[in-house]
Amino acid sequence: MAAPPDCSLIATDLDGTLLRGDDTLSDRSLAALALAARAGARHLVVTGRPAPRVRPLLDDLGATGLAVCGQGAQVYDAGADRLLWSVTLDRELAETALGKIEAEVGELYAAVDQDGVDGLTLIEPGYLMPHPTLPAVRVERRDDLWVRPISKVLLRHPRLTDDELAATARSAVGSLATVTMSGPGTVELQPCGVTKATGLALAAEHLGLEPGRTVAFGDMPNDIPMFDWAAHGVAMANAHPELKAVADEVTTSNEDDGVAVVLERLFGGAEPYVPPHVLPRPRSGRVPR
Repeated sequence: MAAPPDCSLIATDLDGTLLRGDDTLSDRSLAALALAARAGARHLVVTGRPAPRVRPLLDDLGATGLAVCGQGAQVYDAGADRLLWSVTLDRELAETALGKIEAEVGELYAAVDQDGVDGLTLIEPGYLMPHPTLPAVRVERRDDLWVRPISKVLLRHPRLTDDELAATARSAVGSLATVTMSGPGTVELQPCGVTKATGLALAAEHLGLEPGRTVAFGDMPNDIPMFDWAAHGVAMANAHPELKAVADEVTTSNEDDGVAVVLERLFGGAEPYVPPHVLPRPRSGRVPR
């Protein structure tokens, strides 16, 4: 395991990494992020979710700074509720790319994330949202997906695995788009050359922070560019094998507070974490601080 740097920037994916399976943040993770903040480190969420789907989670974190959203296509300022930077996927190119993939694998089901802080997630008939808690609007036909600028296209296939679909899509679309796999049931097309690393680099430059002092956490192949950019990459125990293969270390799973385990080590959480409901109480009945 490579030694992590003197960390000034923590970059975390959300789904399968910082979030538990029920889309919640544990008390331990929140406490570990607060510990890092007190030591002067900045935390950046770096996620495939578009800005409108990230806003409630940033509220839970008490975050008012920047977040990298949409697989790097958006740099979102939570405090101002605006995009500092965004890039869209050309809709004609997206249609062409879909056609090329379907020529190889047969019928696909597609969805899109619209650009902007109020953009919607639109899903065509047959598409099932991999995260049922995320809001989406069903449209009647594929043409309705292209009514507004989009940041990415999401793909599902009725029979192929995510790995099979992603591999075929990369071969079929070439330079038309970047293909990523960001979670179970989530293969995506985004603007060519856009990755989590490009968005993270822009946000870090804006904050005056450097890759050499960045620790990144993730669980899926779409986190590989972020690991390549950062000085130290930490894969979750539940991570895809492709990400584990390039990680500097593997922590415990997202359900077992893997991000917190590393942050407590890096920022001097000397005492073992004790959940609030089992904290020892003094005779006064007050919880010790």
